[in-house]
Amino acid sequence: MKICIFTNHFYPEDFKVNDIAFELAKTGYEVTVLTAIPDYPKGKFFEGYSLFKRRREVVNGVNVIRLPIIPRGKGGAIRLVLNYLSYFLCLSIFSFFHSFRHKYDRVFVHLTSPFFIGVCAKNLSKWQKIPMFFWMLDLWPESLISAGGISHPFIINPQIKMVRKVYDQCSKILISSKGFEKSICEKGDYKDKLVYFPNWAEEVNEEVPENFNIKNINPFDEDGNFIILFAGNIGEAQNLDAIIEAARLLKNENRIKFVFVGDGRRREHLQNLVKDYSLEDTVYFPGRFPIETMPVFMNAASVLLFSLKDELCFNLTVPAKVQFYMSQGKPILAMINGDGAELIKEAKCGMAINAGDYNGLADAVRKMAVMSELELGTLGDNGKKYYESNFTKEQRMKQLEKLLVN
Repeated sequence: MKICIFTNHFYPEDFKVNDIAFELAKTGYEVTVLTAIPDYPKGKFFEGYSLFKRRREVVNGVNVIRLPIIPRGKGGAIRLVLNYLSYFLCLSIFSFFHSFRHKYDRVFVHLTSPFFIGVCAKNLSKWQKIPMFFWMLDLWPESLISAGGISHPFIINPQIKMVRKVYDQCSKILISSKGFEKSICEKGDYKDKLVYFPNWAEEVNEEVPENFNIKNINPFDEDGNFIILFAGNIGEAQNLDAIIEAARLLKNENRIKFVFVGDGRRREHLQNLVKDYSLEDTVYFPGRFPIETMPVFMNAASVLLFSLKDELCFNLTVPAKVQFYMSQGKPILAMINGDGAELIKEAKCGMAINAGDYNGLADAVRKMAVMSELELGTLGDNGKKYYESNFTKEQRMKQLEKLLVN
């Protein structure tokens, strides 16, 4: 079976579609990925890639075709629009001519915002009269309204019409969160097409670098600290200002430390906020580290922290980070609303505070800081057991293959 995967992002960028493509190729499917030159999250092309280098390559048995884009730069509105439109234009033209020379049996779409990639995939599916499987990781136009602040009917109504045309072409719509169902079904009679297809945790098989010693990193160098670890993108959506406000309330409780491992466009702003509040002994930004070191950080932390803004598109989403945290067997402290909060409560793996409620977050930190190791360990074990029962990659791959062949 020949499968064409449409995705804005692919290896070496870190997205779940990598696992899907590589596992399908390993199973014996002939997989082609249409994607962009990698530039996420730093906003510039990855080393070794350019408009003239590595535009076509084979990665782990997958044929990868990379189309030109205008890099997103620092993520400003104009650069993001140019980034999205340049990829949509190139993909539209390329996929049209590509469809005459290459015949496929299935189309699979990995949908992160924006939605435009779905139009190109829909056209290929329609032209070649083949099934299309659409994995929704973000809602549209809800994301445009929440993140872009755009709500005028003149813009939103055409977006809804575009989305409906794509949904009409889909054989199955895979949803990463059950909360997506209401939004999708409001746009048409698509209930029978919906399939719950949640995220899974990244596999970390590589060995930790020999020269890596977490004891060289503040505040992991001192025993007895209660460490709240945030790992991942330090961006706008994560609402990390509220975490700094909570840290400010806990400033005089010397044992409590907040650690942000990762990078993103809000990092410098948060570091300045830490200086303004004189929180240098409470909040730490050690930087970005290889994925293989993440389990070391998480094992050394007391609690894993997660946060998102109070926006409709976020409240309906269970981000992959929640599953990754659960897989590490550590307690979770989340400042989120909606499906993510409900999952943490259902799994009994930590505490969920309303999005933006930094007073509530500070109170939750105080409660968890006085828990015994046994109590914290039980929360972590609950999360890991729940993950292994519901969210492993093996479960998702079996589910996907069954969908593809039926």
